[in-house]
Amino acid sequence: MRKISLIYLLLTVLCTVSKTYAQEFHHHFRDSTLRIDYTFSGNVELQNISIDQLNVSPRWYGKKKRLTELPVEGNGQITVRDHHTGKVIYKNSFSSLFQEWLSYDEAKTNSKSFENVLLIPMPKDTVEVTLDLRNNRRQVVATLTHRIIPSDILIKHIGFKDTTPYEVLSTPKDTNNCIRIAYIAEGYQKSEMSTFIEDAKKAMNILFTYEPFKSYKDRFQVIAVKSLSRESGTSEPGKGIWKNTALHSHFDTFYSDRYLTTLHLKDLHDWLAGLPYEHIIVLVNTDKYGGGGILNSYNLTAAHHKLTPLVVVHEFGHSFAGLGDEYGYESEQIPMYPHDIEPWEPNLTTLVDFHNKWEDMLDQYTPVPTPITDKNKSKVGVYEGAGYALKGMYRPMMDCRMRTNEYPYFCPVCERALRRLIQFYTE
Repeated sequence: MRKISLIYLLLTVLCTVSKTYAQEFHHHFRDSTLRIDYTFSGNVELQNISIDQLNVSPRWYGKKKRLTELPVEGNGQITVRDHHTGKVIYKNSFSSLFQEWLSYDEAKTNSKSFENVLLIPMPKDTVEVTLDLRNNRRQVVATLTHRIIPSDILIKHIGFKDTTPYEVLSTPKDTNNCIRIAYIAEGYQKSEMSTFIEDAKKAMNILFTYEPFKSYKDRFQVIAVKSLSRESGTSEPGKGIWKNTALHSHFDTFYSDRYLTTLHLKDLHDWLAGLPYEHIIVLVNTDKYGGGGILNSYNLTAAHHKLTPLVVVHEFGHSFAGLGDEYGYESEQIPMYPHDIEPWEPNLTTLVDFHNKWEDMLDQYTPVPTPITDKNKSKVGVYEGAGYALKGMYRPMMDCRMRTNEYPYFCPVCERALRRLIQFYTE
């Protein structure tokens, strides 16, 4: 009887918490999406944020629970406050290409602007929205607070009709507690759309062979969005090739040959308007190796290179969970992480605050730092060389899916971070 009573009590508590979350959401928000188009601009000395456009579309597909909690810090945060009380009613984090660009030498001599799009649930009443950008020392370097009045006649309605066709590739067990992924076509003409659908299915199937996605497959909804391009492929500036495609993607981002991205985030979200999406994976119709992933923005990958399945998974580690790159090359070292600051990425450390990383996953005999030896090949430790640097940055395992294409798994630290994030959104 005692056991049954405890189970009943637990179920009662869970139901009460669930109801509280639902009431909190519906008290402040409508079941629709407010898309805020921002422009980030400036250089290494001064950064600015400005509003471009407000847009509303039907249904909200982001989190409806734990509205003010952040599972990942990110390089920027958006905070929504009730105008009348000042109470925080929603928060989320993100990263951006603009902030990454600031780490390159070009930002020391030039100023540039970048599009950025953030989604929040549509407020029922007036709110104050604060957006902040942070540098690699985790300090706020630019901030903007602006008021949004839901009845504003200049909020553009999008996605209510004439939406982009799509196919459902995977259905979750509970549509009220799931994570939504949209694969979107880039560089596919109408005659190639069946190829895109097959590419999306292959990419999805590969993702769900990796833990923890495999165990939690029934918590994901996946769709394939048929965005049409006038030309096949993608642009390759280094070869003087420019294509007219749906998202205007291109290689040579920041002059890196394999860095494939799109800077046209408004176009990206225009194609997706009104569709069930939260996380975005762009498949590019090219066989050249490349890609990129940005936290809570998008993951973009070449669709037809032999390593594509592996790259999609790696880049989703970036865009979904904010996992950091665990490699560093002698020929290409980017000073992205100061060695006297602990990075926020869950799988990187400078040892400044290692206690709050994966210290609890080490056995008592593991030295810190951990020697790179055959003996330690399958052991969680603290191995030097990560975050694009050979010295001063450390990773959890000698190899991992976030380090090389050859390694077939996420390491235990990355897997735990992914598992916790899935649970955060779905439990």
